[in-house]
Amino acid sequence: MTGGASRTRASMAVAPNASTFRADTSTADTSTYMARHLQVLEGLEAVRKRPAMYIGSTDSRGLMHCVWEIIDNAVDEALSGVCDRIDVALMADGSVEVRDNGRGIPVDMEPRTGLSGVEVVFTKLHAGGKFGGGSYTASGGLHGVGASVVNALSARLDVEVDRGMKTHAMSFHRGEPGVYDDVDGVKSPDAPFTPYVDNSELRIIGKVGRGRTGSRVRYWPDRQIFLKEAGFTYDDLASRARQTSYLIPGLTLVIRDDRRVPGTPGENGPFEETFRHAGGISEFAEFLAIDPPLTDVWRLQGSGTFHENVPVLDERGRMTPADVERECVVDIALRWGTGYETKTVSFVNIIATHKGGTHMAGFEQSMLKVFRKQFEVNARRLKVGSDKVEKDDVLAGLTAVVTVRLAEPQFEGQTKEVLGTSAVRAIVARVVEKELTVMITSPKRGGKAQAAQLLEKVVAEMKSRISARQHKETQRRKNALETSSLPAKLADCRSSDVDRTELFIVEGDSALGTAKLARSSDHQALLPIRGKILNVQKASLADMLKNAECAAILQVIGAGSGRSFDLSAARYGKVIIMTDADVDGAHIRTLLLTLFFRYMRPLVADGRVFAAVPPLHRIEVINAGGKKNDLLYTYSEAEMRKVMSSLEKKGRKVKQPLQRYKGLGEMDADQLAETTMDPRHRTLRRVTLRDAEVAEQVFDLLMGNDVAPRKDFIIDSAAALDRQRIDA
Repeated sequence: MTGGASRTRASMAVAPNASTFRADTSTADTSTYMARHLQVLEGLEAVRKRPAMYIGSTDSRGLMHCVWEIIDNAVDEALSGVCDRIDVALMADGSVEVRDNGRGIPVDMEPRTGLSGVEVVFTKLHAGGKFGGGSYTASGGLHGVGASVVNALSARLDVEVDRGMKTHAMSFHRGEPGVYDDVDGVKSPDAPFTPYVDNSELRIIGKVGRGRTGSRVRYWPDRQIFLKEAGFTYDDLASRARQTSYLIPGLTLVIRDDRRVPGTPGENGPFEETFRHAGGISEFAEFLAIDPPLTDVWRLQGSGTFHENVPVLDERGRMTPADVERECVVDIALRWGTGYETKTVSFVNIIATHKGGTHMAGFEQSMLKVFRKQFEVNARRLKVGSDKVEKDDVLAGLTAVVTVRLAEPQFEGQTKEVLGTSAVRAIVARVVEKELTVMITSPKRGGKAQAAQLLEKVVAEMKSRISARQHKETQRRKNALETSSLPAKLADCRSSDVDRTELFIVEGDSALGTAKLARSSDHQALLPIRGKILNVQKASLADMLKNAECAAILQVIGAGSGRSFDLSAARYGKVIIMTDADVDGAHIRTLLLTLFFRYMRPLVADGRVFAAVPPLHRIEVINAGGKKNDLLYTYSEAEMRKVMSSLEKKGRKVKQPLQRYKGLGEMDADQLAETTMDPRHRTLRRVTLRDAEVAEQVFDLLMGNDVAPRKDFIIDSAAALDRQRIDA
């Protein structure tokens, strides 16, 4: 690259239209830049010089990419049906070992180089069995650089191959083959190393039983290359192993951690997990889904062929163009849930394509086409009108695993995040259109009911999106020039500064009356609700939009709902739920939080939803003489007892009986302002969303349709209940 850039600069210096500078360039000392200054990096030197070009980075991400390269070579054996077990171990000395029971790396001589197959694989870039030689019909490795790149970036790499009833071995030091003089059999990258000078040797170190084959690769990452803080992430490794076990049913993957690293599952000793799933991607879709099911898992399977003109190695080792027929096998698992979030993952030959590609483009294109056609056919029954369904409406609540398998797919770069083979788009689109249409039009009773529910859900999503857009267009703050379309019961604030404004959702008109007098009308708005709102965890989207209280809250916040929720359009910086400090108040707060979690989750994730903490008790301390009595507020029974004990020790008298607030309406405006609404004195609890999946499970347990788990939870938790807290 340096030579190329310099040649460009030289040509610019002698350009014909650069006569103004000709006198200057003629005096330049050209002897300082000659051909001897050009560098030609041979073999693995280029990898060590520019590692990020091959593995993306030299931090933990690049370190993990090296592990994937070795594991993927073993997985390719499993894809070919010749391997059913892979073991990965993170060693205490910083090394990684990957074992498989596949065919084993070839150990015979490669005729063009005169080197053993093992040495070719680990020292030659773009060398391997995945260039159309017939060894692999579909694989994750494509460029023939994975193993050799890992070798180049390792301080030491040992490979052992069981093949032909013998165990063959070879060692490398930063990509160079040779022999280590290990002390007492303990392997270390710091052991004395003797490189091969004339000929390399593939040593035979043992014997194995007939029919036993496989490969073992152990390597120590080179800390001259990788950042000091770079480390292996066990959770990422386990997640990748779990994912692979779903994609290749019957394959067993064992992940072991011997490092004892604090904060990892193996911090107290060796930790091992085994992954094996017979259900394939159907089971994977169920695992990924976080919402209750609306449909079963639907499998869309099919294949197609296409022609591709590619260079192929002939018998003499020359690249000659040839027209090759390829087969693309499509396998997709779909499952719609009652929620609105979309979870789609895509794979090409089990390699995750995080940024999609042509297969995902064909999938989404055909999904939209099928649903639009169904809405044309069922327009009257579904009351679609003239509105058109969009991609986001169809994908709402969808969990999908999209996999394609084909020989020699074209990726964008070694990291393989985007599929570029153009013909795959049309094949995936045809398979999805055909198979999904069959599913939606199924005459079977169960399938027909699920299809009807799905179509109604997509229509509801479409109407919700259109409604949200209309709300966004029509809602404006009241001023002298325009009227407000906001609910009449809203007591809005004067300020339009979102960073300052607060919306209090209060329980009932009695609390509203007191809160109006207690608030600062400059930046605090009030919205009363009547009792307990709809439980949106059980209700459908259409029912939620029809509910007056839910609709009013969505309209006042003004940012839409579900997938169309736009956090930047929210009219208030804080949304504060202010309910009574009793059981009914807690229930109302839970119902409101369910609404926010289900349909306005970004508001919760951004930390803009709060619960007000009103006091439970008012303690009036009697002062001697004509001095005004002191007022103290406590927020729990324990705090009240502690304050009373402290006053008793000081000899202070308290007016009896103590006032126990049952609701906000019992407070005077100045008391409510001082304790609950004034930012200088109040206490707010911020509602956070640390783990969306755990939160989803909790909401489903407490507020969902399934009663049995909730009953079990109540029974199991009854013993831990403080009966003094029951407001009876």
